[in-house]
Amino acid sequence: MLVLIPTKLSSVASDILEENGYEVVQQAGADLVELAKANQKATAMIVRSEKITAEIIDLLPELKVIVRAGAGYNTIDIKYARSKEIAVMNTPGANSNAVAEEVIGLMLAGCRNFLPADASTRSGLWEKAKFMGSELTGKTVGILGFGNIGQLLAKRLKGFETDILIYDPYVSVDKARDFGVTLATKEEIFDKSDFISLHMPATEETNKMINKDLLSRLKAGAVLVNGARAEILDEAALREVKKDKKIIFCNDVYMKDAAGEKSCADIADIMLPHLGASSLEANTNAARMAGNQVVGYLERGISTFVVNKAVPDGLDQQFQELAYTLGNIARNYLGTEVHPHEIQVSFYGQLNAFEKWLVPSVVAGISHNKGIITDPDAAAAYLDEKGIALKIRETDESKNYGDSITVDLIQGEQNLERVSVRGTMAEGNIIISRIADFDKLYYEPTGHTVVFAYQDRPGVLAQITQAVAAEGINIDDIRSPHNSEGNKSIAVLKVNKSVSGAIVEKVKSQLDCEVGFHFQS
Repeated sequence: MLVLIPTKLSSVASDILEENGYEVVQQAGADLVELAKANQKATAMIVRSEKITAEIIDLLPELKVIVRAGAGYNTIDIKYARSKEIAVMNTPGANSNAVAEEVIGLMLAGCRNFLPADASTRSGLWEKAKFMGSELTGKTVGILGFGNIGQLLAKRLKGFETDILIYDPYVSVDKARDFGVTLATKEEIFDKSDFISLHMPATEETNKMINKDLLSRLKAGAVLVNGARAEILDEAALREVKKDKKIIFCNDVYMKDAAGEKSCADIADIMLPHLGASSLEANTNAARMAGNQVVGYLERGISTFVVNKAVPDGLDQQFQELAYTLGNIARNYLGTEVHPHEIQVSFYGQLNAFEKWLVPSVVAGISHNKGIITDPDAAAAYLDEKGIALKIRETDESKNYGDSITVDLIQGEQNLERVSVRGTMAEGNIIISRIADFDKLYYEPTGHTVVFAYQDRPGVLAQITQAVAAEGINIDDIRSPHNSEGNKSIAVLKVNKSVSGAIVEKVKSQLDCEVGFHFQS
C-alpha cells in the first residue's frame, strides 16, 4: 500500500511504514493537487500544516486514513473525509514539550533583553547598562489554558521557584492542586503576574479574549507570550496599552503562517515564525506516532485518536447533537467561569447501549469543543486532563422518558453547585424538556437562544422581552415556566441573531437575574 507524506517530517515515519511493507512517497513542499494526481492509489497520507480539501480527497479514491502529525487538524476537511469513509487522526501531546520549552525561552529572552543586546553588541557597541533585565526566578507566572502544554509549562517553571496562577474554567480544583498551581480568574492573573503565557484554542468564545481591559491590568515590564493562536489577542488593544506601559510581547503565532508583513510587527518585541513545535524531538515524536497510527489503523483497526469517527449502526446521529446541546446548556447555565468537578449522565431507553458514543458529545458540549464530538478516547483523555469525574447513572425506565438523556454538571466536591438538563428527540427534532428545576419546557434549540433565570415577580418577563427588543433583536419563540416551588422563573427566548455577552450581562444586571447566557445550536 502507498502512503503520501507531502511535508517535512522525520524519516522515522517512513522507516516504520517501509519496515511494515508500505511504499512511501515523501515530497516536502510538493503541489498537493499534482502529487495526488500522480499517486491516486494512495491509501494513507501523513501531513502537518498542509490544507487537505475536498478537492484533494476526491483525487485519492483509495484513501482510508489521514494522519495529522500534530494536535490541530483545522486544515483538514474532516466532515468531507468522513463522508468518504476516511478516518482523520492526530498525534496529541507529541509537540507539547517543545512548545513549553519555547515559552520559557521567550520569557527569558524577553526579560533579559537578549535580542536587542545581541544586535547592539554585534554593531560594536557596549551598552551593558542599557540592557539591564529582570529574572524569572521567584516571580508570578500566569498560564491561560491548562491542557497538555500548560501542564508541562507549569512543571518546567517549578525549577524557577515561581508562583503559578492558571485560568482554565474546565480544570477542577483537584487537578490544580495536583500540579501545585492556583486557580484564578483572568483578571487576577493580569493583575498579579509578572509573566503570562497563552495556551487557549481559537474559538468564538476566545476570540480577542485578551482585550484592553485585561491588558491594562498588566504591570509595567510584564512579559506576555502568545504561543497559542493569534485570534485570541486583540492586537489593537495591545498597541494602545503599550503606548503607556512597557509590556514585553513575545509572539510565535499569526493569522496566516506564511511569508509577508505581519500585523503585530510594531508591537512584538520578539517574533518567531511559529517555531513552537519545531524541534527535532517533537518532529520525531509526531512522525513516530503518525507512522504507527497508519499501520495500526490499516492493519489492526486501532482507531485511537480518530477525530471524525462514524456513528455506529443503530444510533441516530442527531442523538449525538442532543448530547452536545445538553452539555452546552448545562455548562452555560452553571457558568463558564466555574470549574466543574463531576459530570453525571443518564441514558434512557435504547440509548443506554450507545454510552461510548454519546459521552464524547456531552463532553464536547461542556468543553465547547466539537472537535471531540465522536471520539471516545479523546473525551476520556480530556476529562483526565482536566480532573473531571464522570459517572454514568443507572436509569429508572418506569419514568417512561423514552430515548432521552439527562446531563448533570456539578461544581465542588460537596456538590456546591449543580445543574441538570434533560432532552429527547421528537419527529426528528431536538427537544429540551427540562433545564434545572424548570420542567416541561419542550423547547427546540435551533438557531440562537438566550436564557434568563430569576426570582419570580410580576413584570420581569415583559422587561426581558423589551430589553432584548431594544437591542434590535427579534424574538421568535418564548418558554417561561416556573420551578416546582413556584418561586423562580426561567425565560427561554429563541431569537433571530446572536446576542452578545455584553447585552446578556446588561439585561441580567438590570433585572437582577440569577442566570443569563446565550447559546447557538
